[in-house]
Amino acid sequence: MLQITIPPFRSPWALAGGHRQTLVGAFFPGRLPEERAVIRRIPLADGDTLVVHDDCPTNWPSNGPVAVMLHGLAGCHRSSYLVRTAAVLNANGVRSFRLDLRGCGAGFGLAIKPYNAGCSDDVLQVLRAIAEWCPGSPVSLFGFSLGGNIVLKLLGEAPDRVPAELVRAAAINPPIDLARCTYGLARWPQRHYDAYFVKQLLQRLRDLQQLRSDFVPPTFTRPPRRLVEFDDQFTAPRSGFRNADDYYERCSSEQFLPAIRIPTLILTARNDPLIPIEPFERLSLPSSVHLHIAEGGGHLGYIASRSGDWLQTQLLGWLRP
Repeated sequence: MLQITIPPFRSPWALAGGHRQTLVGAFFPGRLPEERAVIRRIPLADGDTLVVHDDCPTNWPSNGPVAVMLHGLAGCHRSSYLVRTAAVLNANGVRSFRLDLRGCGAGFGLAIKPYNAGCSDDVLQVLRAIAEWCPGSPVSLFGFSLGGNIVLKLLGEAPDRVPAELVRAAAINPPIDLARCTYGLARWPQRHYDAYFVKQLLQRLRDLQQLRSDFVPPTFTRPPRRLVEFDDQFTAPRSGFRNADDYYERCSSEQFLPAIRIPTLILTARNDPLIPIEPFERLSLPSSVHLHIAEGGGHLGYIASRSGDWLQTQLLGWLRP
């Protein structure tokens, strides 16, 4: 079993509870560093294009450490958890690449096909491109929320395909059981998050229709009000799945965890309002995977009493054991 020491997460009393941590972290992130990254494009075989944001520290050596980061559902390269992590890594000499999944952030309008929780082939293309840009560099891969599920699926579905340059990985608050997570959003008060995600995703479809004349909008039997309805009528069929249940079953990363070979950290919170803790408690993990369940932190919040960068500090420590 991997040896790693992660200190307990302690929340300020005013931010105690999973919902407060989640909402403050997402909607009140404070002042974020200005965008200084170099934008790089990666063409895909199907005609779509991905975008990565290259944050390279001053005096970074040609074979220095590299981190690749994936955002969550309805996120992008400017999601606060990505920006903060990049800033901490850069300050410690790590070059970071923040990926905009298909059609997100700076990649909006460059992709017709939607991203999904199982798009590991896209991430594999990104890793291959970065290996060419940064020859000889050890690469770490960090995925947040939905991005965490993609990371775990990539590592375990075909271990022989994992690039040799990839030496470490981490998945933060990953929805390893997609069906349980998505159907669980129907419960109160999680349904507020459900409505938020659907609103964001529908707006992106409307904006894409205005921008790309070759985009064929979905014909919804009725406007989706829940994420599972959106996935069933758009994400699943446009991504090659029969329906939402088929998509969730084939892409949930829990089934791929036993085959992971490289050192991998899974970090989640017991009070995450979006990701149930029970699937993590039943896991039987290989020695390459370390699971840490924090008692607090919500969903990608982790706003600690003494430092707002508790999560980033742990990821830096994992990258440099």
